[in-house]
Amino acid sequence: MEDFMKKWVKLGLTALAALSLGTFTGQQDHALTTATPVAAATKHSQAHLAKTSQASNAALLKRSYTNEQTVTVNDDKPTFTKKDLSTKNGGWQVYSNLDTLNRPTAANALITKKMMPTAKREPLTVDPTGWHNKKLKSGYLYNRSHLIGYQLTGQNNNPKNLITGTRSLNSPEMLHYEDDIADFLKNNPGKYVRYQVVPVFKGDDLVARGVHMQAKSIGSNQIKFNVYIFNIEAGVTINYATGTSQVSASAAATTTSSSTSTPDNTTTESQTQTDTTTSSETASSTDTNDVNTATQGQIVGNINSKIYHVPGQAGYHMNAANAVYFQTEQQAQAAGYRKALR
Repeated sequence: MEDFMKKWVKLGLTALAALSLGTFTGQQDHALTTATPVAAATKHSQAHLAKTSQASNAALLKRSYTNEQTVTVNDDKPTFTKKDLSTKNGGWQVYSNLDTLNRPTAANALITKKMMPTAKREPLTVDPTGWHNKKLKSGYLYNRSHLIGYQLTGQNNNPKNLITGTRSLNSPEMLHYEDDIADFLKNNPGKYVRYQVVPVFKGDDLVARGVHMQAKSIGSNQIKFNVYIFNIEAGVTINYATGTSQVSASAAATTTSSSTSTPDNTTTESQTQTDTTTSSETASSTDTNDVNTATQGQIVGNINSKIYHVPGQAGYHMNAANAVYFQTEQQAQAAGYRKALR
């Protein structure tokens, strides 16, 4: 009888342990939005990173914008641990749960080329917290900004991966780093890049004050950065608590323009020439994380049509996923691009 009771006690403890483990796993899986596997060790590393991010965010909130939108953190050195950089279980991606205000909290991934999407981008339908968009002279104030860009992991209408970000935060600031990662993976299909993006909110603000981005290519230093990008827009005073804003006269929208931005911050082309080779470059596209190539003074080339545009031309505003940048027209021509007709 005593042995029988011991057996049942042992079985009960085993069941209780299994139940506890299942609850923990369920919470972690709820944060996952793809079938990409994440090992238990990796999940524990997310908890470590979450604690680190909280301390880092507090320090970043003390930094003030001084005419430099992107600033380095920790001398531009990522703070990943050896476990964080493990490739034992292959590529993965985790989008942490929304907080009590429905704000995204963190996006982490170990990215490989296989994870990069090949399908066309679907329209964005999610409105992030603080989404009070308005038209400016240069286009719309806000983008639905992906923490991890669509071109890297294929996450699109995932509320855990979308924040209200200014056009300049989204592109060129974030896009510059995303493009570097994408180019590295395309040129090194067997390699990995560890990537983390954390939105930095102050108190109960609905709009992030900025984003903290860090990345490290495994086995090399080709990708290695740790930066903070301020979520600001020139000529605009943002109420981060609500997302509303005040626009200066110099940044206010005008009634005449050669192109019209949509609420998703894409551009409707007025041109009729055949250099818009994909539907993602027209008003039917609603890309936002790869949008806004209107960086003043740059020459923008379309990688599909091999046609370049200068500021002021109708085709200058294109989907940045299809864009390549040059400092001069001579550079563009040397690379095999020809100038748009208008």
